[in-house]
Order: sequence, then C-alpha cells, then structure tokens
Amino acid sequence: MNKKRLVIFGVGLAVTFVIVSYLRKNTPRLHHIQGQTMGTIVYNVKYVATEVDGLDSLISRELVDFNQSLSTYIPDSEISRLNRLGTLKYESKFFYPVLSASKAVFAQTNGTFDPSIGPLVQAWGFGPNKSIPKLDSTKVDSLRGMVGFDQVNFDDNQVTVPENFQIDFSAIAKGYAVDVVAELLEGKGIENYMVEIGGEVRCRGENDENKAWSLGIEDPTVATSEQRLLAIVRLKDRSLATSGNYRNYYEKDGKVFAHIIDPRTGYTAKHNLLSASVFASDCMTADAFATAFMVLGLEYSKEIVASQDLDAILIYRTENGIESFVSAGIQPFLEMNKTKGN
Repeated sequence: MNKKRLVIFGVGLAVTFVIVSYLRKNTPRLHHIQGQTMGTIVYNVKYVATEVDGLDSLISRELVDFNQSLSTYIPDSEISRLNRLGTLKYESKFFYPVLSASKAVFAQTNGTFDPSIGPLVQAWGFGPNKSIPKLDSTKVDSLRGMVGFDQVNFDDNQVTVPENFQIDFSAIAKGYAVDVVAELLEGKGIENYMVEIGGEVRCRGENDENKAWSLGIEDPTVATSEQRLLAIVRLKDRSLATSGNYRNYYEKDGKVFAHIIDPRTGYTAKHNLLSASVFASDCMTADAFATAFMVLGLEYSKEIVASQDLDAILIYRTENGIESFVSAGIQPFLEMNKTKGN
C-alpha cells in the first residue's frame, strides 16, 4: 500500500470512527447507571434515550443531597437537627413533600403509617443504634406518648414537633428517593426509564424492546440467601414497593421481633401477612402504603386497596400453607411463580 492510499485509508478510518461515535451517542438505546446510596443500598437506573452526558454524576449528587436532608444516620442532616431542636425551617426541596405525603397516608390508614414512630423504632433496636432492647409494658406505654403524626405541625416553610418526638422517614425514604431520581430523568426529557433503589421501583414508558419493564417480586417464604422470585410483573407508568417481616428482624429469648411496629400499640405487628407489594402512580405512595399494610394485616389492607387508586399483592400464611391475594388491576400484568391466587 503506497503512502497516498495509506493516508486515504487513515482518513476513512477516522471518519468512520467519528460517524460511529456520533450515531452511538445520538441514537436512542438502553443505558444503565448503578451506584450506592443510604449507606450500602444499591440503585439501578435504566433509560432508553440518547445519552445524557454526566447523568450518573447528577443522580449521585441528587441522592447525596437527599440523604443530607432526610437521613437519621447523618448527625447534621435536616431531620437530625429537627429531632434535636424540635423545629426546622426547610433548607432543601425534599422535606415538605415527604411531610405532606406522610400526612395524607397517615389519615388514609388510620394512623398505621406514622413517621413519628422514631422513639419506638429506636427502642425496639431498629434505628441507628441497633442495640437489643430491654422493654416492658411501662416503657412502651411511655414511648407511645411521644408518637402521633397528627401532633406534628408544618406548612410549606417550616415544621415543629412536640418535645421528645423523633421523626423517622425510613419507611418511605427509598420510595421517595426513587421518585426524586425519576423526576430528574424526566427533567432531562427522558420518557422511558426504570429506577430501582433497594427493591422499590418506578417505571415509565417502555424498555429497549418496546415492551413494559419486567420486574421480579421476591418470595418471602425462603431464606435470604435464596431470594427466589415469587412473581414477575410487567410494569408501565407505575411504581412498586414491597414491605415484609422476612428480612429485617432479630431473635431474643426464643422470640422473633420484626421491624414492623404498630404505632397504635407500641409493639411489633402480629398477623398472618408476610409481605405486601403495592402498586401506585408514584413510589413514595406505594412505599408508605406497603408499610401500613404490614401493620394493618390482610383484611384491612384489602379494604384500603379497594378504596384507593392502588393495586397490591398480599402474601399471607394460612393453615393450608402460603396463599396470595392479587387485586384485579394488576392481574393482567402478573405471572405468579408460587402460591394460590385468591
């Protein structure tokens, strides 16, 4: 090959590289961003669009700001300062929306979703200080006097809590964080995406195969190490959050203490409901109701599903084994791997 042909070949190769790079960057395709937030919780963001430069950094910074506002594990976060001082003027965009959403679900669930449950969460060993508790009925009764979200006063500028109250948004934080990331994507013009943080998910549009996003729901009856799928759901323009007693618990004196605490009694909830997977338009709402259902139990949860714009998969134990309730609205999009649907 002579020098002239070599130059032409080199130029052609360079042009081809530029064209391929341009097409790769400007042709809609599936992108996957992964990271960690809230300590060790993994998040996954998938979107179908042309590439958005620096999106991974934007998501990471947004979640850092989110945690700086709402994490009780960060001593100087907004929520930590509220819990110390009893009052807070909002410094971030995150605080007022979660208060407003929490108030609505608190009312709709007869107080079973209650972010002021912090003192009880801590006392039962599920807060930042995970010591095994020594509780009796007198102690529980005294702590119940520090719980009640209807006593939290707030507007769109500030929030005030009674003395000794401790607000804890851990039961709604992952779902809310999903919505925050999703809204960031939509602000960048992305219409087809899936955002997942610690198992809570929000989907919009379609995947790269022009189909609804396919998601797995874990089987609550197997060991953590197995993590077998209970069902596959095809989700489009909806959110999913799951709560259960099968991951966060400890044993003491031969008894199992689960992390779902009933704010009305001060004790861990006891019923036959093993897990609640809730479908809603936004993930914060789904997360809050999933937590409330694990307090309410099967029958009350079914009543709320019927009265709200929600769908649910409720897995429960009976004398005949493990069974499931699947609301009508989600049945066409669901493939169950186990249990009998009712």
